[in-house]
Amino acid sequence: MLGEMIIAIKGAGDIASGVAVRLRKSGFRKIFMLEVPQPVAVRRKVTFCEAVYEGQALVEDIRAIRVSETTELEAIWDAGNIAVLVDPQWNSLKQIKADVVVDAILAKTNLGTRKDEASLVIGLGPGFTVGKDVHRIVETKRGHDLGRVIENGSAIANTGIPGSVDGYTTERVVRSPADGIFTVYSSICDIVKPGDIIGRVAGENVNAEIAGVIRGLIRPDCKVTRGMKIGDIDPRADVRKCFSVSDKARSVGGGVLESILAMFCDNL
Repeated sequence: MLGEMIIAIKGAGDIASGVAVRLRKSGFRKIFMLEVPQPVAVRRKVTFCEAVYEGQALVEDIRAIRVSETTELEAIWDAGNIAVLVDPQWNSLKQIKADVVVDAILAKTNLGTRKDEASLVIGLGPGFTVGKDVHRIVETKRGHDLGRVIENGSAIANTGIPGSVDGYTTERVVRSPADGIFTVYSSICDIVKPGDIIGRVAGENVNAEIAGVIRGLIRPDCKVTRGMKIGDIDPRADVRKCFSVSDKARSVGGGVLESILAMFCDNL
């Protein structure tokens, strides 16, 4: 049965979490996610990587639990949850054979994913080539092709420009003005206007450029570098969106689901 397939997802950020939610709600119950020891996520209210810090995380009624060993996976799955392991070297893939591996790190380059890691290996966004290191790619760039399954070639190259939300691109992304420790003055869900101080780094203010709701903000007291993305302002100012998977993540998740069903449709 497809629901019994084992799916490994590299990364547990907001896009990876959106993929996991889409798959879990579609009936795939054996999902585990691989993360680094100190993940940095902007949209923390909808990321399963928060389980690394808190022990568990809840996204749209789907719960992820941090585990230490692959021997704990079955118990987590039997309880209806997703498992999160701190495994930056992906060693658990040698211990438990996954049917599907999804590289959802979104590093814009391949950090070592190989198409022999599973029967179906899927890369999200640029950095992969179908047939060389993955079997399928899902487009992550906002626009007409978002979520499209790529069967030949590669995804659209990274432009460095965030996708447009209500006409705003770079303005909606909050970046660090310097190297240092991020002292946070605001919280996710706060409504801000241009010029409002969100926090400080190395004595420099971090200001909102547009009006809207703070949809995402990295954890307080994180070490940051100049230009690093540390927050996200949604000009639509709908607080509910802070707690739900984004349209982008849901679309990418749909592409992953399509890839799995197309590959294993003989088992339907």
